[in-house]
Amino acid sequence: MRRTGAIVLVTTSFPIRGDGSEAAGSFVSDLAEELAKHVPVRVVAPGEETCEEAWPGDVEVFRFAAPDKALSTLRPWRPAEIRAIGRVLAAGQVATERAVQAGRTAHMLALWALPSGHWARQVSRRVGVPYSVWTLGSDIWTLGKLPLVRAHLRRVLQDARRCYSDGFKLADETRAICGRPVEFLPSTRRIERARMMDLKKAAPYRLLFLGRWHPNKGIDLLIAALNLLSDEDWQYIEVVEICGGGPMESTVRRGVAGLLAAGRRIELRGYVQKPVAENALLCADYLLIPSRIESIPVVFSDAIKLGCPVIASPVGDLPRLVNATPRCGLVAESVDAHAYATAISSALRQPPASFANGLEVMARTFDLTGLAQDIASRHGAGCHG
Repeated sequence: MRRTGAIVLVTTSFPIRGDGSEAAGSFVSDLAEELAKHVPVRVVAPGEETCEEAWPGDVEVFRFAAPDKALSTLRPWRPAEIRAIGRVLAAGQVATERAVQAGRTAHMLALWALPSGHWARQVSRRVGVPYSVWTLGSDIWTLGKLPLVRAHLRRVLQDARRCYSDGFKLADETRAICGRPVEFLPSTRRIERARMMDLKKAAPYRLLFLGRWHPNKGIDLLIAALNLLSDEDWQYIEVVEICGGGPMESTVRRGVAGLLAAGRRIELRGYVQKPVAENALLCADYLLIPSRIESIPVVFSDAIKLGCPVIASPVGDLPRLVNATPRCGLVAESVDAHAYATAISSALRQPPASFANGLEVMARTFDLTGLAQDIASRHGAGCHG
């Protein structure tokens, strides 16, 4: 048995149903299993009931009961929902303390700042185990805009041993809140497959959208952009595959119905599980990322490692990554349907094979094995409890 202290991952993002709707959750489970090759790992995560589970790779999962709706979507001005928020906040802290006291513990790593960092901070103050925080875009761009929440977020970050962000710009914005160093740490999933065939050198091309149907992800911008493409543009397109689900489902279905009625080649699918998503990326010639707001989406690193160039909006770190030398895709001039249509039209006239070198270079940034080794070396040596 390994005598080193465990790393406890405290998270609100972890697979429950495995239906493909939890991209960030899939990353956390992959990270936990990879970390467990180096140190004992316990995970605090939401579930349908309070329980403990054994996951592959000697990973222990401490579930706390949480509502079907994501905590971030609950509205505190509604009495029924504020009670639900209170129950989840209490349950998460209890589960965190239970996981920390289940054995030798070296460190807690909160994914993400709130409420996971809050739980880690509270438990750290009680039992003395240090914690670090890894911020996500929603921590900073949504919760960080609420004055009282921002003040508490600052305290959570300032009391942490180390602070990380999963984007370069996000690290800068996190630093502005907490006034301390914040390191870039990319989030990326394990990829089970590899592209065996060379990228295409000639049309027609297969385009893929893979993500939530939510305004932030720009699915409506994509539908509008597809309507702006010319008949000549569509001659370069084999099919546009749209996978996912979310609050804009009715908008997506209406938009796709209109495109189909116009004779455009569209395939509409719901959420897909990880193996199916990987296969879709391997079959695709370009991944579409029309987001209005973004840091570095997990689907971006999936695509890069599977050798699929991207057509992205100029948001977050995407311009910095996509336009790096050599390039791994194209970036639109602005965040609107006309600019995105122009980017698609331009990409259709450039063979995906021209981005092969850029994809190979960029893939090194998102190596899950190296990421886990780095975290284990930083946080897995000490022991408390």
